[in-house]
Amino acid sequence: MPAVMADPNRLPRLRHTADVAAASERDVVALRDAPSGLEGLGFPVRRAMAGTSYRLTDPFVMMDQMGAVEYGVGEPRGTDWHPHRGFETVTYLLDGAFQHQDTHGGGGLLGDGDTQWMTAGSGLLHIETPPEKMVRSGGLFHGVQLWVNLPSHAKFTPPAYQALGGGELTLVAGSDGTSLVRLIAGDLGGHRGPGSTYTPVTLAHATIFPGGRLSLPWPVDHNALVYTLAGRGFVGASRAPLRTGRLAVLGPGDGFSLDADARQDATEPHLEVLLLGGRPIGEPAVQYGPFVMNSRDDVVQAMTDYEAGRFGQVPAGALRPFHMT
Repeated sequence: MPAVMADPNRLPRLRHTADVAAASERDVVALRDAPSGLEGLGFPVRRAMAGTSYRLTDPFVMMDQMGAVEYGVGEPRGTDWHPHRGFETVTYLLDGAFQHQDTHGGGGLLGDGDTQWMTAGSGLLHIETPPEKMVRSGGLFHGVQLWVNLPSHAKFTPPAYQALGGGELTLVAGSDGTSLVRLIAGDLGGHRGPGSTYTPVTLAHATIFPGGRLSLPWPVDHNALVYTLAGRGFVGASRAPLRTGRLAVLGPGDGFSLDADARQDATEPHLEVLLLGGRPIGEPAVQYGPFVMNSRDDVVQAMTDYEAGRFGQVPAGALRPFHMT
């Protein structure tokens, strides 16, 4: 990790007229360490937003850090066909490979640094699974899946799929050249990511070199969350400590800063963070399994529609999980 690297000295810098500290710097209002678990057919995840109120994360419903795990031969796992309705899934792959297919024509192979943005909307079925080659060889697998809520008026929008290659991400450097930011979606310091979203969000992956600082302007109408993928550092006006698997939720302000510890572990040589922000929807959100709706009745209707086959049918010859015999 990370999959996409570049020399910050050869990149445009984040446009920043004043240091964040001189403006209104956001500070941390909540810190959570992600519990570990298993997802799908048995791949390990950290539940980044577990125990954090949706009031603080709105419009983000859930986020899993998948791995990092070094699989042996025959060990890679994914999910089989399953339904979704009412939100968008964003899968960002740092290492390894993952295949996707859905019942509305979306799909493809994700490699290092790639992102898939799937709008489930009115409902679909899909599958995410490692390709046969990776199952046969094993190897490093590391990624993130984020669930972004849809407002009530867009819950039944037609399903859609975006494939964003690692080479399409917007790469910028922090103002002092000690950090690299990969902008996936949203506007940040005069730069725009390639992702198209229904709910206004900012999503980026930043690498901060040991002893470096990343000072970020941030949309005032967005919340701000920082999830630590690897390494150690500090965030916010009070320099709240960051470590692998920790989520920091920040309060209001014009921006915030992150500092990488000057000494990092050999296995995690940089501070690696996922930066998330979104304009809160401010509506009730009821999640039940793969459905995110506005009420319990809406969830019950989603289950009824799924059982009646209204989310589509798995096509003949469809992608299936590969198992070694």
